[in-house]
Order: sequence, then C-alpha cells, then structure tokens
Amino acid sequence: MTDMPVIRQKTVAGVRFHKVGKLYHFDHSAYPELQRGDYVIVETARGRQMGEVVGFVEAEDDNHDYKLIMRPATPRDFSLKQYWEMREGDALEKCNEKANQIGGFQDVKFVAAQYNYDGSMLTFLYTTEDKANTGRLASELSRMFTAQIEMRQIGPRDVAKLLGGFGACGELRCCSTFLTDFSPISIKMAKMQGISLNPSEITGMCGRLRCCLVYEYEQYVEARKLLPKRNKRVGTPHGEAKVIDVHPLLDAVTVIVEDTRYFLKREELIPLDEWEALQKKAKEPCAKHGDGPCDCGAKPGKAAESTPADDE
Repeated sequence: MTDMPVIRQKTVAGVRFHKVGKLYHFDHSAYPELQRGDYVIVETARGRQMGEVVGFVEAEDDNHDYKLIMRPATPRDFSLKQYWEMREGDALEKCNEKANQIGGFQDVKFVAAQYNYDGSMLTFLYTTEDKANTGRLASELSRMFTAQIEMRQIGPRDVAKLLGGFGACGELRCCSTFLTDFSPISIKMAKMQGISLNPSEITGMCGRLRCCLVYEYEQYVEARKLLPKRNKRVGTPHGEAKVIDVHPLLDAVTVIVEDTRYFLKREELIPLDEWEALQKKAKEPCAKHGDGPCDCGAKPGKAAESTPADDE
C-alpha cells in the first residue's frame, strides 16, 4: 500500500504598507523562506512600495491572480526609506506655498506628503468638503520634484488617523492604533445603546460619529430582542407593571408598579397575556364551590367531578 501524496494548499503573504493600514496579499512562491515581520518590495497600482509581511493565508483559488513579491527588502532599501521620510515635511511646506501662490485652495487643507521608499513617487494628501481642482498644482509641483506626483483627497476619518492623538475617552485614537477599515456608523447605533444624542457624546475628533459606536451594537441588538421595550406593560411578581428603562447588557429592566420601582431580571417577567389569563382565572368562581375561594384546582368553566363526600 503506497502513501497518498500530501497536497499542500498554496499560501499568499499578507503585506501591510503602513502601521495601521489595509492588508494586501501577494504571491511569495519565489521566496518560500519569508517569515512574519520581514519587509519586502512589491509593485502596486501606486508604484513600487515597501511593506511588512504580517502573516500567511491560503489562496482563494488557483485562478486568482496575485501579484508577485519582487524581493526581500535590503539594508539599502531601509536607508532610502528613512532618507525620503525625512524630506516629507519639506515637501509638504513647498506644496502649501505653491497652493497659496496659485490661489483657489482656501477650503483645502494639505495634511501630509508621503514618499514611497525609493523616492520615485510623492503623494500629497489633502482634505476638503468640496472637490478641488488640483491639476495645475500637480503640474507645478512636478517641475519642483523629480518624483512622480500624485494628489489624493482623503476624508475626515483618514485625517484623524494620520494626525493621531487622544480620543475623548483619554486613550489613543482607535483609528491610529488598530482600525484598518472604517465601518458604516449611524445615529441608530447610538439610540440602540441608549447613548445621549448630544453631539459632544457621539462625535469624535474628526467631526464624524465615533467609531466605537459600532463595537457593542450587535450585542445590544441581540439582547434587546429578548427584552420588552420601554413603556411596555408586563406582569411581574409585584403585579402588572410598566417598563420605564431597559438594561440590555444586564438582561434586565426597570419597571414601576404604582409608585414603586423594581429592577427585575428577564426571567422574573411574565408576558402580559399570560399575566392577564392568571388574573382572570383568579377572579372567576370555582365550578365546584360556587363563589367561594377555589382550593380544589378545578379549571374554570368545567364542573368538578363529584366525590363520595359530595354524594353523602
């Protein structure tokens, strides 16, 4: 009996170009010795870039076309990267000076200048509420720099991510520390979690809804499915009550019975239809004993079976 050949699934390398950035996958078959933490040179839609290998995953399928890793980064590549990074501040200053000279950029804020590792491409990142015509500015900057010039507009969240700093919670901003993508966020998420809609409570430093509103949203949605809504009438061990507050993560509600408030867990609540049925049953006369208290356990509307004691 011969051993069956072991079929190894092709893997691709996940490469990240910025400390907190999206992950892109490349074919590393030419360099099988690559390990996590190694730096590599790859060709991208935005020119040649240096990135860090952060992991390996199975390829989606054999037909997917992954770009090849060109080569591992060398000490010279790191020296070039450091050299061009040191010149980014000067490039941004010249960009602002040229924009002021040309005019028409009063509502445009140039946030950063970024060289790729070998200085062959220079990207200027800017933000504005409206569209800006940067064609002439790019043309003028091309005469000032030997690198290929790219003008790229980014949103308020990306600006906050670049600038870093601390959030309203006192911790470093999520976007600058671990968020690689921005999820859609809505006012509905704040309402679901019972958060005050005061702008200072739900707005981040970027002027948009805080990214953290999405973190516990799904847990609140699932928890609220099992709890009655506010102002709902429910049955409780203390009588019929009205829900005045919901505590999803505690799986509990606060109710009011007449003028008294009670904090009750979900298992202590009785559905109102069941509560009303119990109340109705308690008020109905017993079919065996008439209007007296029902101690025999006979069901309402059904005559109790006679016993020998009743026939005597």
